[in-house]
Amino acid sequence: MTTQRISIDRARRIVLRAQLLDGREGRSIGKEGVARAIENLGYVQIDTIAVVERAHHHTLWTRCPDYDPGFLHELQASDRRVFEYWAHAIAYLPMADYRFYLPRMERVRKHGPKWLGEWRKRHGSLLEQVLARIRKEGALTSKDFEPPPGTKRGTWWDWKPAKRALEILFWQGDLMIAERRNFQKVYDLTERVLPANVDTSKPTEEEMGRFHVHRVLRACGLAREREVRNSLHVADRALIARTLAAMVGAGEVMRILVSEIDEPYYGLPGALDGIAAPRRERAFLLSPFDNLTIQRQRIQQLFDFDYALECYLPPAQRKYGYFVLPILWDARLIGRLDPKADRKTNRLIVRSLRFEPDFNDFDDALPAVADALSAYARFNQCVHVEVEKIAPTGHKRRLKGLVKNAMERREDREET
Repeated sequence: MTTQRISIDRARRIVLRAQLLDGREGRSIGKEGVARAIENLGYVQIDTIAVVERAHHHTLWTRCPDYDPGFLHELQASDRRVFEYWAHAIAYLPMADYRFYLPRMERVRKHGPKWLGEWRKRHGSLLEQVLARIRKEGALTSKDFEPPPGTKRGTWWDWKPAKRALEILFWQGDLMIAERRNFQKVYDLTERVLPANVDTSKPTEEEMGRFHVHRVLRACGLAREREVRNSLHVADRALIARTLAAMVGAGEVMRILVSEIDEPYYGLPGALDGIAAPRRERAFLLSPFDNLTIQRQRIQQLFDFDYALECYLPPAQRKYGYFVLPILWDARLIGRLDPKADRKTNRLIVRSLRFEPDFNDFDDALPAVADALSAYARFNQCVHVEVEKIAPTGHKRRLKGLVKNAMERREDREET
């Protein structure tokens, strides 16, 4: 077994390259670029919060500058290259990975949590009724199961059990999400959604373990065992440990020691090759649900960035804001901002923008951050950016001027 030793700066660069966040040019564009980004990342988490553009669109736009939400819709609804299911959370997944989620569907069907058994005792007949209706009428949404006006609510027309039935049928693989219309799920029979050429053979235990480890390490660049386990909920803890040990022993996975971190990381062969410095003229504003930031302990360890999503806390308990986005620049997480897209007035309002206390490379970073803010505003269909607070305060005037210039340049490019 060979153990590689690397600096924390090199570790960050490895991670950013794997996450498609090193600013490289030359990747596929358009819908194909979006498909390849999902296939590279392994999943893109879906979230409902809409104070700014939703997380799945944000994550893909960050990596695909020409991103259009229509690309994602087509990949799911028409091309069938992605599907929705549970990774560590509900997510868009590459259709090529479908068979590796079959065991989880089977576990839901046979067992599931305690509450599911109790629900089936009360409403179990609804499952077949919902299936029969979709089989007869075609794809339906939860709204199609609302009671008509004046109808007395009962077992069949009680919307809440019917909606839960749709979700259970989805979890256990009888239904798939055929598409989303205005973010609402459209359910259809799996046999009508799943492409005929998709492999539906049940994976062996060895195949499951190897898929899980390889999928996570490809997307993460390098990861500790707990991060491999938490990135996807496919293989269990014991299988991941056995698979990692076997793949390290066979030379298929490297053991990597990162300076200043005691616990070992793992990476695929070639992960350490050809690592270049990121482009300093590029900054990224990351979603709280971005693949890079979703494991908070991981970014604390690798990027020395203490981050938590505070939108679920009462306002008085929030330290940084409601829906705070980390700022990535020069392989560092240098700050955070709390934005809101005011769609009535076409303004992106930045309630606060705070740089990390030990950050001082403002001359080089501010133009990149301003350009990122300008691009993010346009992504949110906003034509103005208002920065209300900035820390340290001495950079507010310069940043506002840089943002204004970046917005004007963007408008000029769009006009030409």
